[in-house]
Amino acid sequence: MVDPSLNSKTDADPAEVEPTPRPRRRPARADLLALGAYVLLGVFVCLNYWGDVQARVSSHLPTDHSWFEWLFAHGAYSLRHLENPLFTARQNAPDGVNMMANTSLLGVTLPLAPLTMLLGPQVMYALYLGGALAATAGTGYWVLSRHLVRSPAAAFVGGAFLGFAPGIIHHANGQPNFVSNFLLPLIVLRVLRLGEPGRWRRNGLVLGVLVAYQIFINEEMLLLTALACLVVVLAYAVQRPGAARAAAGPFLAGLGVAGGLALLLAAYPIWFQFNGPQSYRGLQGGVFHNWGEDLVAFVTFARDTWAGDPAVEQTIGLTEQNTWFGWPLVLLSVVALVLLVRRSLAARIVAVLIVVFSVAAIGPRVRFNGVETGVRGPWSYVSDDLPLVEMMMPTRLSLVVAAAVGVLLALTWDAASRQGRPVADRARVPVPRAGEPTPATPDEAATSVASRRRWLRPVGYAAVALAVLPLLPRPLPAQTMDPPPHFITAGGWRPYVPAGRTLVPVPIPSNVHGLPTLRWSALTGQEFPIPGGYFIGPNEVGEGVFGAPNRPTSSLIYSTMDAGVVPALTDENRRQAVEDLRFWRASVVVLGAHPREAVLRELVTALIGSPQRVDDVWVWDVRALVG
Repeated sequence: MVDPSLNSKTDADPAEVEPTPRPRRRPARADLLALGAYVLLGVFVCLNYWGDVQARVSSHLPTDHSWFEWLFAHGAYSLRHLENPLFTARQNAPDGVNMMANTSLLGVTLPLAPLTMLLGPQVMYALYLGGALAATAGTGYWVLSRHLVRSPAAAFVGGAFLGFAPGIIHHANGQPNFVSNFLLPLIVLRVLRLGEPGRWRRNGLVLGVLVAYQIFINEEMLLLTALACLVVVLAYAVQRPGAARAAAGPFLAGLGVAGGLALLLAAYPIWFQFNGPQSYRGLQGGVFHNWGEDLVAFVTFARDTWAGDPAVEQTIGLTEQNTWFGWPLVLLSVVALVLLVRRSLAARIVAVLIVVFSVAAIGPRVRFNGVETGVRGPWSYVSDDLPLVEMMMPTRLSLVVAAAVGVLLALTWDAASRQGRPVADRARVPVPRAGEPTPATPDEAATSVASRRRWLRPVGYAAVALAVLPLLPRPLPAQTMDPPPHFITAGGWRPYVPAGRTLVPVPIPSNVHGLPTLRWSALTGQEFPIPGGYFIGPNEVGEGVFGAPNRPTSSLIYSTMDAGVVPALTDENRRQAVEDLRFWRASVVVLGAHPREAVLRELVTALIGSPQRVDDVWVWDVRALVG
């Protein structure tokens, strides 16, 4: 329905606009240089992890980092044991976790499972994170260079921003599912090509496969992409109603094929997500619904860029840094749109995307520099109960803005590259009459105009460079975690955990406590099940909550950790401890031997008796106690 070569379609007179035909091929050298630069940038972003890849995690979101390490281990475990990857009982024992109802990244962890078995989840996480950033930039470059801009440098700049925009780098701090966007440029391209006559069936099949696969990477980014494509198609139809009507038939037919195939391929996993064990409906309290974008965030430099300042997070950084473009890029975007929208259909569609999604990302209340103004935002008119919408963060709509700005940067650089290059007009030159001056040929006239515009090229290049260079990412901040006990990694636990029983680490893993003990499971290939964990599951009324519902003993452990002192215990506390161990199907309780864990050793000893020192941990064999 939409011509993928949007930049070649304008409303201006053809003589005023140099067309941008879609090239059949690009120089292989330019492509390899672009991809190589993206790979190097991906390695640079993850540099702090490689300093000690076995022990370092994101200092911004260490729990999320550990969760995704656990996911790589889950993919390997599922493949090795030929178990259903949509569900696992290796965490939150005995209830388990619905993996389709969580950010499970199955489309990545399952294909990479052999590498995870070989290299381990920590190495696999760091490798994949940098690779996903580079791959997203690479597919963005490919689509831009083949279908939108003529200049390889323009496509390189646009692709780099698609893969390494400040909002994407922010999510790279522990959330690789939000940087795994390498299929999205291809999905957008296929949507734009659905209207090609005679190819609706092929285009629909390809789109259906891409959509189905993206479901197993990140459904939220797929939803944002679908909304963006809807806006693009509507904007195109308004501006080109005749062309839209002509392409409507094959477009709708291809869309039907794509939807049918995607539904066929993903029907059971989607059903499992909403109806399988440990599924849920919405999040308790709609915790994400109020997370909108602060207006000042658009002109602020993100923390993990060279111009960023971590201190700004104390004011407006209360949610995610999904825009944080800095004022030079915002200024450049405004000027570029003013100059390009009259002549470029692509620029007009980009402008619509930026305006629509920037406004929508504000959320239910307008905030300015960290202060809620009391002015209602667009999200206040959206019901919390709408399916899919109920779990969306308004601020993440601005990730579409980031993608649109990446395309705008490519268009801007491409327009600058054409300044000073005349368009040769091959029309017949009239012969002058005797005594008349020889008129300038069209080539000479065009050359004259081009020479006057030649200065615009370096100005355009400099403007883009000055806007994006401050946004170059820094290496992601990392912190060092204590290594897991030798008792765990060497398999000393095996005699204590028979089949069907669990190892109970202290503290019980949750979304707040027990991060190191959650990693025990990942770093041993999930060979033993554990209670608790970091995930989203149902509460007593079926709403989604983070982590397992606290049992009396886990709550007692957490409160003792926070207070640093063992409270007065009763016989009821001891009875509840035994009951909880039975519920968890525990066979052994394990606690590290670090001095800071002494208060927890005192607590557990008072609850269930004296431990035994084994290797570098304290062990309570509770099989006789729980039966």
